[in-house]
Amino acid sequence: MMKKKAELLWTIEQALCYFSLICLAFIPAAEAFLRVFFHSRFPASPGLIAHLLLVLGLLSGMNTTKNGEHLSIGLVQYFHNEKIKDRIIAGTGLLSTFIVTIFAWCSVSFIKIGLSPWQIIGFIPDQIFALVMPIGYGVMVFRFARMTPLKGKLRLLSVLAILLGTLCSLPVIFKLIWSFDLPDFAYTINEGFANLALSLRAPVFILLILAALAGTPLFVVIGGLALILIQSSWGEIDVVSNQVYTALTQNNMVAIPLFTLAGFILSESRAGERLVHTFQSLFGWLPGGLIIATVIICAFFTSFTGASGVTILALGGILHTVLSGSPGSPLEKGKYSSQFSIGLLTASGSIGLLFPPSLAIFLVGATTRTNTIHLFLGGLIPGLILVLATVIFGIVISVKTKIPVEPFSLKKAGRALKNSLLEILLPFLLIIGYFSGILSLVEIGAAAAIYLFVAEVFVYRDIELAGIVQVFKKAIPIIGGILSILALSQALSYYIVDTQAPYYFAQWMEKAITSKYVFLLVLNLALLVVGCLVDIFSAILIVLPLIMPLGEVYGIAPVHLGIIFLINMEAGFITPPVGLNLFLASYRFRKPFLETSRNVMPFLIIQLAVVFIVTYFPLLTTYLTRLY
Repeated sequence: MMKKKAELLWTIEQALCYFSLICLAFIPAAEAFLRVFFHSRFPASPGLIAHLLLVLGLLSGMNTTKNGEHLSIGLVQYFHNEKIKDRIIAGTGLLSTFIVTIFAWCSVSFIKIGLSPWQIIGFIPDQIFALVMPIGYGVMVFRFARMTPLKGKLRLLSVLAILLGTLCSLPVIFKLIWSFDLPDFAYTINEGFANLALSLRAPVFILLILAALAGTPLFVVIGGLALILIQSSWGEIDVVSNQVYTALTQNNMVAIPLFTLAGFILSESRAGERLVHTFQSLFGWLPGGLIIATVIICAFFTSFTGASGVTILALGGILHTVLSGSPGSPLEKGKYSSQFSIGLLTASGSIGLLFPPSLAIFLVGATTRTNTIHLFLGGLIPGLILVLATVIFGIVISVKTKIPVEPFSLKKAGRALKNSLLEILLPFLLIIGYFSGILSLVEIGAAAAIYLFVAEVFVYRDIELAGIVQVFKKAIPIIGGILSILALSQALSYYIVDTQAPYYFAQWMEKAITSKYVFLLVLNLALLVVGCLVDIFSAILIVLPLIMPLGEVYGIAPVHLGIIFLINMEAGFITPPVGLNLFLASYRFRKPFLETSRNVMPFLIIQLAVVFIVTYFPLLTTYLTRLY
């Protein structure tokens, strides 16, 4: 009976997730349609969209927790001693249980105190939507506790972690009971917590960094850092939940799940295979034609998914087969070595971050209040240089190894182009829609998802209508992982900005480093390390606010600094020893991590060269913006 109830609850949870995501695609599309053709509006659409994102963020986070798919560094997977590995996993599980318990209590306090008086969204009070926060974090607590690999009496440690999290939540529990009219003993206890947090700030900071390396979900680590820093500065820790609510009710954030869904519709269809055939027929007569096709396809997919890892996981298999060949493959076979192919695909996984409609650029624009169109124009030339440099290297290898080319066939190219026309047209349609002002960022995300749904389900019929559920199942955990990180990153970013850390950091840097070019070199090295350790969305929200004031100090244009940041992050993803794409490629191609790192080194050198060229020649990023 209990098992059936659990299955029913899980089904309801998934259905609500899918419903929220469908509504997030439908409402902006309906809004655009009514505005363009009837000069009307969808009732209460901005509020509904924002609060549906909040619901989706927490529900998908619950889903991601159940599947154990939260984004993490996870060096523990490379430990060979199973006993040590289990202990580390147990430790990260207990830490996650403890910290997320505090998130849950903070959410209850925020709803009672931070959202009064009620605001009506459509016909539903916003506090009803916000209830998903304590429910979501509460469910995550129990899922983290149950997933901890402890047996027998040791399972009581999970209960202890929940109790300890509740104990550390006393400052917000007191507010729940007495609001702001606290008795004297509550003030004394709160002051004691603040003093204790101040004395433990450094060791807790080190512990959380080590926990991140051990495999603790990054959203837990980032949220834990926000909690200890806010508590130690005598702040109210339920501001963390306030910032989670703020982050997940921003309309521009809705584009993230929509483009992620669009990317998964592409990856689950045969779009990749059609694009391979198309670009192979267009460029196969050139030396390195397969390299050109591979790099363009990877850039295309990454620009839509916004996450380079999705490109590696979704297209790695088919493109590896095309490049190096495999018995029985229906596709044309190349003769590149497996090592070269893996290196190319790993490096190309992030190569589309500078092209529209890249979510990373939208997020940089929103975070730094820089014109998004200027950022896209600024990233165009550096992105093309990066693509061209990778392609040229591929052509050199092709010529050296005497890779055969195939004669150009206009008929074959025309047929292939016709077969993939809908996918090829999509980025052009979205760019026209956005830059013409017809569609907003959220609306182009909705348009992309609906367009691809119609194309892949009803036109190409790659995905059966019932099979779209599988697309949602694969997309939701990724969406949950990204939104969970973004929500808690907002809380840490709030602390950083509130303490004026960017201003003081800029003053210190100005005194320590007088040369603009030395600063740029230090920045390049620092961002490579950030790219190794932190996902791009967290880095944009946490690290970029620290860097932007330095641009003013050293006279660097905001667009130039934003592109430097992104192109450094791209290189950081493939930088050993902990570049994220190296782990994903090692998993996807089933190769040892060190072997994958060796394979990618030539491409890393190329990317680093492009990074330095872009950094020290600002005209590459500012020329088109001046023309615009």
